[in-house]
Amino acid sequence: MSRITIITEGAPKPVGPYSQGIKAENLVFVSGQIPIDPETGEFVEGGIRAQTEMALKNVESVLIAGNSSLDMAVKMTVYLSDITDFSTVNDVFSEFFSKQPPAREAIQAAGLPKGAKIEISAIGLART
Repeated sequence: MSRITIITEGAPKPVGPYSQGIKAENLVFVSGQIPIDPETGEFVEGGIRAQTEMALKNVESVLIAGNSSLDMAVKMTVYLSDITDFSTVNDVFSEFFSKQPPAREAIQAAGLPKGAKIEISAIGLART
């Protein structure tokens, strides 16, 4: 079984001892992405909508680096510091996934990395 570490400048550098993603056979596993702009290394300005968009763009960058895409995402986990942001997150997801959205759960979690309001991890299919 092949296992390849995914490294991309299109997503923030890990804030700990983990990879941005791992490609194993035909699956791409994306570590939790927070709303940090990879160009500046800073959180994006704005509320939960802007942070959700940035986190999804970071997930997308890792998926693309692993020869996948958001359209090929099969599972996502959304961690929210405040579950009342759930409806806004759903609105953003509906813009990113107009057809066949991935399976997903959303969980309220205290103490997300660096004080983020949202963190998103994903599993996608890799193109062969």
